Amino acid sequence: MAVVKELIRAEKDGSISFGDYELASKTKKQDFEYQGDLYKVKTFREITKLERNDLFVYESVPGTAVEHFKVTADSVEFQVEGPEDAQITLGLEDDTEYLTVVDGVSAGAITTGLGGKLVLSVELGGKDAVEVKIKKA
Repeated sequence: MAVVKELIRAEKDGSISFGDYELASKTKKQDFEYQGDLYKVKTFREITKLERNDLFVYESVPGTAVEHFKVTADSVEFQVEGPEDAQITLGLEDDTEYLTVVDGVSAGAITTGLGGKLVLSVELGGKDAVEVKIKKA
């Protein structure tokens, strides 16, 4: 896996890929239309952030590259890569419990608060892409 040089792109499997943690300064691409929604990505080495229709979807600190990001009614799946461990925040449903699996290992259940944000840490440094699966409990 590598950074997404075009910042955001649609994949043949119905998912999207985004993020370039190699950039030295903040770069953004907005009004990327995909399946009737408008996406905006901001990315560089310190942060990667994705919004859909002006609503928060994904953020990582430091920046990451995300491939095959797919959201369904009850799950989110993606592969993530970065130069060092990252904290990832996802915008999901308010006050809902989610089961999380990171790199094939259960990270347990996480309950979102009223803002619907789910926060998890992912060990990335020097590894290939790490698979993250989050499913509504």
